[in-house]
Amino acid sequence: MPRVFIIANESEQAKKLRAGLVRSGFDCLIVPHNDEAIEQIVEQSLGVMLLDADEATFDSEAWELAQSIRQERQIPLIALVSREKLNGLDSNIDDFVVKPWELNEVTVRIKRILKQKEDIEGENIIKCGDLVIDLDKYEVSLNDKPIMLTFREYQLLKFLASNKGKVFTREALLNKVWGWDYYGGDRTVDVHIRRLRSKIEDPTHTFIETVRNIGYRLRENL
Repeated sequence: MPRVFIIANESEQAKKLRAGLVRSGFDCLIVPHNDEAIEQIVEQSLGVMLLDADEATFDSEAWELAQSIRQERQIPLIALVSREKLNGLDSNIDDFVVKPWELNEVTVRIKRILKQKEDIEGENIIKCGDLVIDLDKYEVSLNDKPIMLTFREYQLLKFLASNKGKVFTREALLNKVWGWDYYGGDRTVDVHIRRLRSKIEDPTHTFIETVRNIGYRLRENL
């Protein structure tokens, strides 16, 4: 069973969220901010992390823990954030729920992101020149060297690579990769494209093309 990890201290709010998710059928744990938590989470074959983005500033132990885990295993990260802090939300997350959150919404987001990951892992290999996407192992490599991507970066690359040569608007990419009910705007796509390019491209490799006034596509002839 996929496990949900709430990265937080043992607050009443965290305990309430855990209890609600358990009642909804999830195997859920509250994980403290320490190195042992990393080992505990990366051992899981499938899971989701929840992080309170209001309490976990980008230089906090909780945020550093979440990023360390993602370096070890690309486990999806869902932020719980107040509407007032949406504009400052780091685009490195995979999804978010606006406070005051409802248990049903948190549950839907978790199930959706798990379904997306299962769909990705149920396929095979996509080759784009020297870039290889192993969809069974959920790995990306360039010239046989592993490339570390976040879950959402991986989804974006996988979608573009599965539709080589086709141009997608930012709105279409938001719909296909993030989901129709994602609150973020077009800037989210631009930021993820920029980060993806920085990881998979170099002076000898160009994979993603910007189509002026329209959007993006993955080069067809690689």
